[in-house]
Amino acid sequence: MNERAKKILIISIFILSVFGIGFALYYTFFRAAPTEIPPTVSPEIPPKTGGVPLPSAVVGGERGVIPTTTAPTLPTVSQIARGGATATTTLTTSAISHPSIGSDGTSANYYDPNDGRFYRIDKDGNATRLSDQAFPNVENVSWNNASDKAVLEFPDGANIVYDFQTQKQTTLPAHWEDFEFSPVQDQIAAKSIGLDPNNRWIVLTNADGSNAKTIQALGDNADKVTISWSPNDQVVAFSDTAEALDGGPDRKMILPIGKNNENMKGLIVEGYGFTPAWSDDGKKLLYSAAGDYSNLKPLLWMTDATPSTMGQNRKSLGLNTWADKCVFSGSSTAYCAVPTSLPPNAGLQRALFKDIPDNLYKVDISTGTVSLVAIPEDGKVIEQPTVSTDGSTLYFRNGQTGQLEFFRLK
Repeated sequence: MNERAKKILIISIFILSVFGIGFALYYTFFRAAPTEIPPTVSPEIPPKTGGVPLPSAVVGGERGVIPTTTAPTLPTVSQIARGGATATTTLTTSAISHPSIGSDGTSANYYDPNDGRFYRIDKDGNATRLSDQAFPNVENVSWNNASDKAVLEFPDGANIVYDFQTQKQTTLPAHWEDFEFSPVQDQIAAKSIGLDPNNRWIVLTNADGSNAKTIQALGDNADKVTISWSPNDQVVAFSDTAEALDGGPDRKMILPIGKNNENMKGLIVEGYGFTPAWSDDGKKLLYSAAGDYSNLKPLLWMTDATPSTMGQNRKSLGLNTWADKCVFSGSSTAYCAVPTSLPPNAGLQRALFKDIPDNLYKVDISTGTVSLVAIPEDGKVIEQPTVSTDGSTLYFRNGQTGQLEFFRLK
């Protein structure tokens, strides 16, 4: 190729390169974008046979209310004891002691240690003094059935009977203790504890201190005798002084004591710490005892209890509690406060477990059937229970606060 042809070729290649570069620059930076982008069409998905089709998307409108899950409803607290959580009503603002049903059968009597006076209070909280007389530092109170007289025991050993109707008082010997009124008349039973064991007796006296007489020698066994006057006026006390029986070291005979040295049938009991509670007609007895069979926890029993039937039809009620936490409402029903939990040996060390909350149980005396009546709201220690005459109200001392409270039973 001659020199002229080479130059023409080089010039042609140069011109073509310029055009190529120019077109590339134009296409890349100056070409107009398309005016419309064709929509992308998704293939239709056929519905799944036999299933529930998913909801299709819709055009958004007003935002609706998002449904919320309702929390489960908590059990309501009943105002009447019906077997579940139950409200109680507090009647006093301060601690009281020794409540008893008032003479009207519906209100409650109690002693107020803050001012040393006795009061009657109704279910609406209206309190009235039973007497203007103050009795500071009363240690124990034993009411009669009519709740118009009481034996007052003081720390220095002084004992008086006070009549709230006549506003008069009678002094009883200072060496007497463990008083209890007769259920049928205004007689009083007590232990007369002389310095000489040969001068220690169960004594009976009228409420005015007259006609005192001894009915049973105590000797060195005063601490083994429980004053417990039966409503039928046949048994005055129980004695845990008999020899142990065959069948185990804690199987024993509890001996009833009458007013006239009667030879009554004994009551076989397994366990220690015998504590009795009479039905209103005196035909049945609830008692508690703690034995090896109950891991030395108190166990409640029921038995026939007239002089001729004592110990017959004895039955464990399966409730670990003390009989003095029970109260009878008529002759066929008892209510018992039962600690929610008791460890082994609690029957031998009761004071250590006095703050355990209680549930309230009902005992059908005719059948021995036990049913849960109330679980006190916020937990309560039920002490010294007492029931109104019509069975509608159960008063008790709250063992945690000392205040007087009540359940509605009807």
